[in-house]
Amino acid sequence: MSRTAGANTAVVVPAMLLVLWSVCSAKGWLPDQLLPAPSAVWQQLLENARSGDLWSNTLISLQRVGEGFALGAVAGLILGACVGLSRTLREMFDPLFLFVAQVPTLGWIPLLILAVGIDESMKVIVIAWASFVPVVLNVAQGMRDVPAGLRELGQVLTFDPWFTLTRIVLPAAVPQIFTGLREGLANAWQTMVAAELFASSEGLGYLISLGRQLFQLDLVLAMVLVLGAVGLAVNGGMALIERRLLRWQGSVRGQAA
Repeated sequence: MSRTAGANTAVVVPAMLLVLWSVCSAKGWLPDQLLPAPSAVWQQLLENARSGDLWSNTLISLQRVGEGFALGAVAGLILGACVGLSRTLREMFDPLFLFVAQVPTLGWIPLLILAVGIDESMKVIVIAWASFVPVVLNVAQGMRDVPAGLRELGQVLTFDPWFTLTRIVLPAAVPQIFTGLREGLANAWQTMVAAELFASSEGLGYLISLGRQLFQLDLVLAMVLVLGAVGLAVNGGMALIERRLLRWQGSVRGQAA
């Protein structure tokens, strides 16, 4: 019953906002230059879908996010695990990394433009950095938070370091690791939009920028809806993988016990 109520709420609230949006447009309470009618946004979305612009630009944005997130996540997993498992590395890297992490991702764009130019490499690197920071922080924290009792269990059972890592430490740190991956993916998606708004001639962010330049707010809102829908789908896929790994975590713990 609670799940049904939650699902109903998830449907009712957007429906109410859509009705309010339609009423405001029909009554003329807000001019079309500020809030186009839902029908205009839907028509713009259909036109972009029929022309193929929607699909091609969505695929380009997804490719950029995929490349940047893969690069940032892999590097973040490796460094986060090393920092989390080694006190020496933690003492060496923590202060400097935390200092650098305070700089907003977009603050690095001017330096990256000077270093690698304004082409595709800059966008992928910015997205990778946006993913890298939360992954490192969460993976390192997850490794540090593994209960000492589990580590002692591995010593009692004379597990070698690799077996201890794969059978005890990693399963115990899975929730925190996936927290970092989900945060990194969300950051990658948001940073992709900002990078494409800043310097791009293709992608969903570019279409938003184009709509702003042409004063086509219906195009802007249509692409915002696409960004939200695709981001929600990607996050849902990550959540599904996490749930399956958490079931694997429980079975591994049972085997270790």
